[in-house]
Amino acid sequence: MQARYIIAAALAASLAACGGEPAEEVAVDEGDCPPGINASGGWMSLAAIEGDPSAVYFELENTNERNVMIRAASVSGYEMAALHQVGEWNLQPSMDELMQVDVPAGETVVFEPETMHVMAMQPDGTQEVGGEAEATLTFVGGDKCSFPVEIRAPGDAPGAATGEGEEE
Repeated sequence: MQARYIIAAALAASLAACGGEPAEEVAVDEGDCPPGINASGGWMSLAAIEGDPSAVYFELENTNERNVMIRAASVSGYEMAALHQVGEWNLQPSMDELMQVDVPAGETVVFEPETMHVMAMQPDGTQEVGGEAEATLTFVGGDKCSFPVEIRAPGDAPGAATGEGEEE
């Protein structure tokens, strides 16, 4: 993705040096996902105990006319990752690995606490609150979608109540 920025900048600079103007603005792809697939709102909750797995949450929009299927996930700074769903079995809370996740055409699938997440396991120790990691989803057929995730402290979900503005 960096190479696209460098090539676009070099092209614009060479045209300016020659006194020419580009015929049209060079479009730069901001995302690293297949056409029609958009990942947003990515964040990671670090584990409360150092070395334990962390959870990654995000929204994945499919504006295509066909369904896509997530087959696997990976997270930078972690040796392995798995798709998980929180549910109930035998009247007890359960966390189950998902082999695939369907993203229906024209819909958005939300990975959020108490539903689905990417479990990032075996951290390399470089994760810091306020930093960023990259999550990559692999789809059936081989397409990939990479996007940034904000690293947050355990229990520090975006939009969580902070106590500010509350009356006593």
